[in-house]
Amino acid sequence: MTNKPSIGPMLRLVLGVGAVLSPLAQPLLKRRLAKGKEDPARWREKLGEPTAARPNGPLIWMHGVGVGEVMALRGLIIALSTKRPDLNFLVTSSARSSGEVFEKNLPPRTQHQYLPLDMPGPVSRFLNHWKPDLAVWSDQEVWPRLAVTCARRGIPQAYVAARITDKSAAAKSRFGDAYGDLYRLLDARHAQEDRTASALRDLMGDETDVQITGSLKAAAAPLVCDANLLASFDADFSPVWVVASAHLIDIKLALDAQILAREKHGFTSFLIIAPRILTDTQPIENMCEDRGLTWTKRSAKQLPDPACDTFIADSFGELGTWYRVASLAQIGGTFDATEGHNPWEAVALNCAILHGPRVQNFAMDYAILTDADAARLVKTAEDIAEALLDTTLPQMSDRAMQVRTTAAQGLSRIADDLLGLLRA
Repeated sequence: MTNKPSIGPMLRLVLGVGAVLSPLAQPLLKRRLAKGKEDPARWREKLGEPTAARPNGPLIWMHGVGVGEVMALRGLIIALSTKRPDLNFLVTSSARSSGEVFEKNLPPRTQHQYLPLDMPGPVSRFLNHWKPDLAVWSDQEVWPRLAVTCARRGIPQAYVAARITDKSAAAKSRFGDAYGDLYRLLDARHAQEDRTASALRDLMGDETDVQITGSLKAAAAPLVCDANLLASFDADFSPVWVVASAHLIDIKLALDAQILAREKHGFTSFLIIAPRILTDTQPIENMCEDRGLTWTKRSAKQLPDPACDTFIADSFGELGTWYRVASLAQIGGTFDATEGHNPWEAVALNCAILHGPRVQNFAMDYAILTDADAARLVKTAEDIAEALLDTTLPQMSDRAMQVRTTAAQGLSRIADDLLGLLRA
């Protein structure tokens, strides 16, 4: 291992603030628990108290904040496992939903825990128990105390699929040298695109190496499928499409498009609605009823019914099934301030992609797909209805899969780099 650079006063100040706030950790988590924001059986993992044993053999710890980030790590895990079958993996995340979804999609030799709070006690307990041989940060998160403590313990670290927006870069620069010191602690840095690579170099203020290897999400492993649920779809269904990770505005437009396609163009389809927020079920039912549409819903233990117009898939962890039965996916969050959700999970399961105009969260991803004529921008319900009739959708899906294949090459480069660190 090379000698780690010293950290400056601003980063030391950040660490000091975390230490001062330590007494608030447990009360804060208990308040979140009371609000349903923490897992009652596992909330103490955030205090660094493990609920699983460390496996024997080399262990790579990876972190992603939310559902999309941890699900994207599965492709990297599979790539590493193919090259080194002896490896074990620990994936951490912060959001409760991320843990629930990832548990249903665990790759082999992989465990999930919630990330400990970035305070002295939780960090020490976590690292003392898991003793990772390599730490991997992804997307937007590198936590200061965890990163500094790993560096001091000689644990190699990498930052992969790094993504820093202009707003985030400006905010980080206000902390002086703190983030530059933090990123220099790491042994490898892989950015999704040029803008992030430039931001990392500016924050570090030197020629520290930053590679550009793309998004992990584009090459992520396909979501798993419920075989019994998949078998409930048969030849009686009209063409199936899905609006996924959907917010209410996405759902309104999709329902209006379904009616337009039928009444104006004579095209009948079956729509699966996979809401981003499960408590939106009642408003969705109201929208269906207002339009004279019939439905069944997953939360009532019902199956999709070909005699109905739509199915409300108000459940976590089953998108893999919905994407497999659909030929077209309208990606949610692209018509409001959400600014878009991940299109790659649908691409991986051969869905043609529709999206609205607001995609800032995945601007690079949608730009790549658009440049390859592998996704379609829609702005109105009429646009969506016309897309339902488009006979060239399979070709658009094929082009998206070609983009995904190219992304896998970047993933392979990351995997090789990580294995090099593991041997160091």
